[in-house]
Amino acid sequence: MDKKELRRAISARKKAMSPAEIERCSEELSEKLFALPAYQRAAALYGYLSYNQEVRTMPILQRALADGKRVAVPKVFGDRMEFIWLEDLSALADGYCHIPEPIADGPIADDPAALVLMPGLAFDRSGNRMGYGGGFYDKYLAAHPGHPTVALCYGFQVVGHLSCEAHDIPVDNLLWSDSL
Repeated sequence: MDKKELRRAISARKKAMSPAEIERCSEELSEKLFALPAYQRAAALYGYLSYNQEVRTMPILQRALADGKRVAVPKVFGDRMEFIWLEDLSALADGYCHIPEPIADGPIADDPAALVLMPGLAFDRSGNRMGYGGGFYDKYLAAHPGHPTVALCYGFQVVGHLSCEAHDIPVDNLLWSDSL
């Protein structure tokens, strides 16, 4: 299956999920994340704000703040993405492709050891990732190397093998839900 067909198949499967399935899987994945040593060690979490049928990240961001971690979320500036520190998780507005983003343009997050949550459409067990096509995370991580990374996904998003290109950066930790 080529990338276009895989994108279509995974997208259709995600759209077929019920809100209850999304919530159940999201809760399961949150618990797996919180048990991960990389989460426990991190002083900061660079998360993303879930969109459409993605794993729900708002409860994760709220828990990270409650755990005393600093939280940052992405904001797109033209062809680049930066993580913006966020203390008020309601200070958001529609941004790039109608994905929620911080209203403010700063302060830009600056923790070189922050754990980065990676969104994606498909993954393989080696950590290779197929994103949504913008390349924002690969560009960010290439410019800011050394961050530990983790991706949360539904079981059907894990495929046998993804071909990758030289600029693709795999995730360090892949957690998937066994509920589907």
